[in-house]
Amino acid sequence: MIEIIDPVTKESLFEHAEGLTNSKGKLVYKLSEGAYRVVSDDNYTSNFGLEWNTFQKTQIDKFSGNNVSEERFFAQTRWAKNSLEGETLLEVGSGAGRFSQIILDHTKASLYSVDYSNAVEANYRNNGPHERLKLFQASIYDLPFKKESFDKVICLGVLQHTPDFKASVKALTEMVKPGGELVIDFYPIKNIFTKVHSKYILRPFLKRMKHERLMSWIRNNIDTLISIYKFNRRIGLGFLNRFVPICEIERTLPAGIAPDQLREWIILDTFDMFSPEYDQPQRLSTVAAWVKEFGMIDVDAAWVTYHGNLEAPTVRARKEL
Repeated sequence: MIEIIDPVTKESLFEHAEGLTNSKGKLVYKLSEGAYRVVSDDNYTSNFGLEWNTFQKTQIDKFSGNNVSEERFFAQTRWAKNSLEGETLLEVGSGAGRFSQIILDHTKASLYSVDYSNAVEANYRNNGPHERLKLFQASIYDLPFKKESFDKVICLGVLQHTPDFKASVKALTEMVKPGGELVIDFYPIKNIFTKVHSKYILRPFLKRMKHERLMSWIRNNIDTLISIYKFNRRIGLGFLNRFVPICEIERTLPAGIAPDQLREWIILDTFDMFSPEYDQPQRLSTVAAWVKEFGMIDVDAAWVTYHGNLEAPTVRARKEL
C-alpha cells in the first residue's frame, strides 16, 4: 500500500468515503467526482481543465478507435504488458486519462494518477470507478505520497507546462523507490529556430485571453487555418506554416484517423499551443543531466518513434537499490 500524506503537515492521511482524513478522523481533503482534491481549481492549469473536459474522449484509444496512445506508452516506457502485475505506478499530469486507460486496460499495475487541474473529472468519467485506480488533484511540487513509494513513475506531455522544469523533475525522482523506474518526456529544443514560431510569437498575447474566448476563436477559424496549412504544403512552402497559428499536423498528429476526428485533434492541439501559462521546451541532454544530478542511474535519453511518423524526446532512468 502507498502511504498517503498531507503535503502541508506531512502527517499520514487515510481514505474515507468522503475523502482523506487525518489520524483523528478529521476530513482534510474531500473526495469529489472520483478524485481526492488536495488543491483547488484556482491555479495556473485552468486552461487544461477546460481543454480536457471539452475534449474528454478525443485522445482516448477506447473511444477514438485507434491505438495511438497504446503505441506511444509502450514505445516510450519499453515495459512489457505482462511485467507490471503487482506494481504501483504514479502518473503525474494525467489530463483526461489517455495513458491511465492504457495502464488500466493493458497492464495489471495499481495506478495513482495525479493532475493539478480539474481534468481529473474527465479522467474519472473515462476510466473510473476502477479497483486499481486512485485519482488525486494535486501539485507536482507537493505530491500527497511518502517519498520513494512507487515502482514506476511516468510524466508524459506535462513538464514543459510547469513553472520550474528542473524542480518538477526533482519532485518526480523523489517518488521513485530504490530499483524503480522513471519515464518522462517534454517539448524539445531542436535548434536555434525552435522559438521562431507562431506559437512563441503569439503566446504572450493569446495565453492572456479568456480560455473560452480563445477556444471559440480557434473553432471558428480552424477550417481556414487548415486550408492555409495544406496550401503551403502543396506549393512547396511548408516552412511558412511555422508562422500560421495552427499546430503542426504531419509530425505531431496521428495519420489515418477520420477527418472529423483529425479536425477535433487539431483544435485541441492548437488550443494547447497557445493557452498554457508556461511553455518551456528543453534540450534532451539537459534533462538527462538533471535526472542524473538527482541520483538516477542507467539514464537513457533518446527520440522515440511511434505510430509510424510520430516522435517524442524521452528520458528513462532507474533509481539505484
